[in-house]
Amino acid sequence: MSEKRRYTFGAATGVGSLPGEDAQEAARTAVGSFETFAFLPELPARGPGADMIGRTAGLLVEMYARVEPSGWRLGDRPGRDTRRAHAWLRQDLDALEEHTQGYQGQLKVQVVGPWTLAAALELRNGEAVLSDPGAARDLTGSLTEGLRDHLAGLRRRVPGAEIVLQLDEPSLTAVLRGQVRTASGYRTHRAVDRQVVEAGLREVIGVHDGPVVVHSCAPDVPFALLRRSGVDAVSFDFSLLTERDDDTIGEAVEDGMRLFAGVVPGTDAPLSDPAGSVMGVRTLWRRLGLRPGLLPEAVTITPACGLAGATPGYARKALAHCVRAAISLADNPE
Repeated sequence: MSEKRRYTFGAATGVGSLPGEDAQEAARTAVGSFETFAFLPELPARGPGADMIGRTAGLLVEMYARVEPSGWRLGDRPGRDTRRAHAWLRQDLDALEEHTQGYQGQLKVQVVGPWTLAAALELRNGEAVLSDPGAARDLTGSLTEGLRDHLAGLRRRVPGAEIVLQLDEPSLTAVLRGQVRTASGYRTHRAVDRQVVEAGLREVIGVHDGPVVVHSCAPDVPFALLRRSGVDAVSFDFSLLTERDDDTIGEAVEDGMRLFAGVVPGTDAPLSDPAGSVMGVRTLWRRLGLRPGLLPEAVTITPACGLAGATPGYARKALAHCVRAAISLADNPE
């Protein structure tokens, strides 16, 4: 890990999803809110194919998924749902390209990581892909190939940007602990070995020659495993941290891993002053005994999770608040 390139990230950014169905307005918000760290927005309110699982399923190579009453299920050929996912993504990319003319900063793109995808997609028998190790390996390979094409297309559309890849892995802890339920709901799938999980993550991470972030707004984010997997940053809901995470977070930061601290509520809520929003981050830093001057370099401020469940007005305020909170942190790290 010591030889791994250490990246510096923008001071604030969004997580991924936004409310509403207007791709132009979403791109305007995602780019206009951040001078140096824009993101490709997702609009799940449009329906199947615009949701995080459907969008990522649409990127797969030689694997296709369709919507069933129980969720997304793999099938033999592309159908209406795959075509819809492709159409939504093209619309979002077109809007992003329009609003990033001359853009020179970092640009974050989000896809579902291999283990959350394996927990969410169903095989033909209705069980999760996670239940079949061979199918899970095939899914990881398909995702890797699709992601390579997706990233190449994004570079062509926004040539001045540094692409940051975010893997959304909210189910990662459940996969590691054997907490993903079977189709019947009465049992859970066997826990996946940590070395297998790390190998799958490394395979997907390896497709990108730039910075990679893993995001989870679930409790008990496995910081140590992610550090070993080679991610450059971890994005998480700051309110879910406990002091038992201190040692692994401190070691990770000292090793060069960066933190995307989700300190702004993801749904409509009163917002404190910017300094109050990052008070917990300063407290964590003191508790870890880390150098205060490292704070602005090591921490990026974000909402706690995606903003799909917020009102449009609150979503814009929340993103602007992230910027102000990051400025407060930089101005007064102690």
